[in-house]
Amino acid sequence: MNMQHSSDNALRHSTAFLWVAAAFVSTLIVSNIVSVKLVQLGPWLVPAGVIVFPISYIFGDVLTEVYGYRRARQVIWLGFACNLAAVAFIAGAIALPPAPFWPHQEAYATILGFAPRLLLASFVAYLIGEFANAYVLARLKLITGGRWLWLRTIGSTLVGQGLDSAVFMTVAFIGIMDGSALLTAAVTQWAVKSLYEILATPLTYLVVGHLKRRDGIDTFDRGVNFNPFALRERDSRASRP
Repeated sequence: MNMQHSSDNALRHSTAFLWVAAAFVSTLIVSNIVSVKLVQLGPWLVPAGVIVFPISYIFGDVLTEVYGYRRARQVIWLGFACNLAAVAFIAGAIALPPAPFWPHQEAYATILGFAPRLLLASFVAYLIGEFANAYVLARLKLITGGRWLWLRTIGSTLVGQGLDSAVFMTVAFIGIMDGSALLTAAVTQWAVKSLYEILATPLTYLVVGHLKRRDGIDTFDRGVNFNPFALRERDSRASRP
C-alpha cells in the first residue's frame, strides 16, 4: 500500500474525515441525552447511554489510527464544544415559558435537564477518557510499528473507558453512594463499554483499512506534542514506520 504524506490542506478536504468526525460528535451528544434513562441489564443498573457512548470511542480510535493524534485532539475538543452548546440550548429551551395549553413542561425539564454535578462529571470524564484513549493508541502504534491494531484499540479503550467510568462515578456520586456500590457501578460500566469495543474490533479493522486506502494515509505520531491543549501545533506528516 503506497501511503502518501498527509498535508493540512488534504485533510481539510477529506470527506471521509468529516464523516468520521461528525459521527463521533453525534454519538457523544446522543449518548448524553439518552443517559437520563437507567436500564436493567441482568443484575446491573446502567445508564441507557452505555449502548451509544462506546461507539464514540470506536470513532475516536479510527481518527487516531488513520489521521493521527493531532486530528483526534481537534475532534475531541470539537465534541466538547458541541456538547456544551447542546446543553446550553437545551437549558434555554427549558427556561422559555411554555404555551398555556402545553402540559409537559415538568416532564420536558426532568428528561432533558442536567443536574450541575452530573454535567460536570460528564464533561471531566469525557475529556480525561478520550484523551487517554487517543494517547495510548498513538503511543502503542509507535511502539508496535503499526502492527496488531486489535491490541491498540482494545488496550486504549481499557485505559480510556476505565478512567472515564472511574472519574464520572466518583465526581457524580461520591458522598451519595457508598464506596462498594460506587466501585461496582464503575467497574460494571467499564466492563460493558470495553466488551463493546472488543466485539466491534472486526468492524474497526474494516473501517480503518478502507479509510487508509481511500485517503492514502497512515499517520504515525512521531514528534507530536501530546499535550491536549496544544491546539496550534503544526501539522504532523503521515509516514510509514
